Amino acid sequence: MRVRPAGMLTTADLAATMLFAVEGGAQAAAAGLDLFGVLVVAFATAVGGGILRDLLLGDVPPAALRSVAYPAVIATGATIVVVLYAGVRAVPAPVLVALDAAGLALFCVVGATKALDRRVGGVLAVLLGTITGVGGGVLRDLLLREVPTVLRTDIYALAAALGAFVVVVARRSGMPRAAAMVVGAAACLALRLVSAAFGWHLPQVVA
Repeated sequence: MRVRPAGMLTTADLAATMLFAVEGGAQAAAAGLDLFGVLVVAFATAVGGGILRDLLLGDVPPAALRSVAYPAVIATGATIVVVLYAGVRAVPAPVLVALDAAGLALFCVVGATKALDRRVGGVLAVLLGTITGVGGGVLRDLLLREVPTVLRTDIYALAAALGAFVVVVARRSGMPRAAAMVVGAAACLALRLVSAAFGWHLPQVVA
């Protein structure tokens, strides 16, 4: 059976939503938040970037608020965290980094692809892909009263920007939509995992 382009985009978006919901919920639980707090942080982490992207594109109401699938996926992710928190907490850090990187890769290519589908220019498509990838994490960190990861030294936003950039270049070169998303996601995932493994950081400003 051939997967429709719109269906493929939604599937990738929902997969990333689940990954980020679990990650955001786990961080909220580790910070000592109650059940409602875990749900709020999971929701913000999972769809914050996508909602901002859709608002900037004029796609209102945002996709995350038009379909019951998104709240259902987020609730499932938060429930996994609450019910299996001991197991989630025991997951090795490299595995969590890999899951986060996978969610970031999916989100950045979904954002860039959706922007291109709406005839947005290449530079703005890269920007919107990056926002889709990192927006939820920024909201999560702010809710948990932390300096957002994207504003610190980790190569995170740069990985999302690379994935979105690869999608734009691939599409402009005539590559099929699905293939462009795959290579873009692979580029983002590779940079994020390699930078985490070797401790790569952007230069810090020293006063």
